[in-house]
Amino acid sequence: MNSGRPQERLFRGGGGTYDDSVPLPEPPPWRRPRQDDEPERPRPYLIGDQEVEVVNAALRLRRPLLVTGSPGTGKSSLAHAVAAELGLGPVLVWPVNTRATLTDALYRYDAIGRLREQRDGTDDIGSFVRLGPLGTALATRHEGRPRLLLIDELDKSDLDLPNDLLFVLEEGEFTIPELARLPEEQAEVAVHVQGSQEKVRVRQGTVRCRDFPFVVITSNGEREFPAAFLRRCVRLELPEPGPEQLEGIVRAHFAQDLPQLQAQWPRVRELIRTFTDRRNLGGLATDQLLHAVHLLQQGVHPEAGHLREAVLRELRSGGSR
Repeated sequence: MNSGRPQERLFRGGGGTYDDSVPLPEPPPWRRPRQDDEPERPRPYLIGDQEVEVVNAALRLRRPLLVTGSPGTGKSSLAHAVAAELGLGPVLVWPVNTRATLTDALYRYDAIGRLREQRDGTDDIGSFVRLGPLGTALATRHEGRPRLLLIDELDKSDLDLPNDLLFVLEEGEFTIPELARLPEEQAEVAVHVQGSQEKVRVRQGTVRCRDFPFVVITSNGEREFPAAFLRRCVRLELPEPGPEQLEGIVRAHFAQDLPQLQAQWPRVRELIRTFTDRRNLGGLATDQLLHAVHLLQQGVHPEAGHLREAVLRELRSGGSR
């Protein structure tokens, strides 16, 4: 932990070279890439008791949890927190955009690759089928427990996609036509899944879940969803955290450095006041506050006007999301 005195610049912009004897500072913990053999690192996650009760209702009902709220309120992070706490394995993520289709989330079939293999005299069709995030969530479990699927920013999808999801989410199964057409002697095929070397066996082209996965769907409220879709979801509106909750979030994220950070706590509280004031003007994401605290921890002054505009710029007044 830095004592708070100003730090020398790392980049000076004068065309010189960096002094190799001085190590580059460590990034924040949440900006350190996870290694292949490293388990997923859960980030601290704090929400109110009422929001926790809604999450538990969705878990008990095994219904999709539709999470709405302003950008930066922790909608996507909620999915990772639930998976980590309940031991549901790595979160399967389906990031939705205007080009997303249901088939993409269920499976992909490499027809050209299979054609090449057939020309070579072999034909293992299962090697050319890979389940997508939704297909993997239905077909696999993690240590006997259901998987967790995050469908991120569904409101960015094509208008028909929420309705296309209804049957799969209700019935917990789907058919892969390329496998369903195979002769009886090839009725059972092993196919790849997302995120591991594991294969699962699919019989007569139908993928059917043993347990309904827990599905978290996020939306920034850019459009309304059909009533038929909404009635199948448990709905959670995440409020923007207040000053006390923001203090708790900072303490949780900087727990290892808390004794040293405590010495600068008046400045942290001032940052929180600045953050909430600017958020009320044009919206800010909670991780922007964490970035500012990390800079303060390293002896940089995020309160300075030009840095404040760079780190704590409002999302709805000239900043980007």
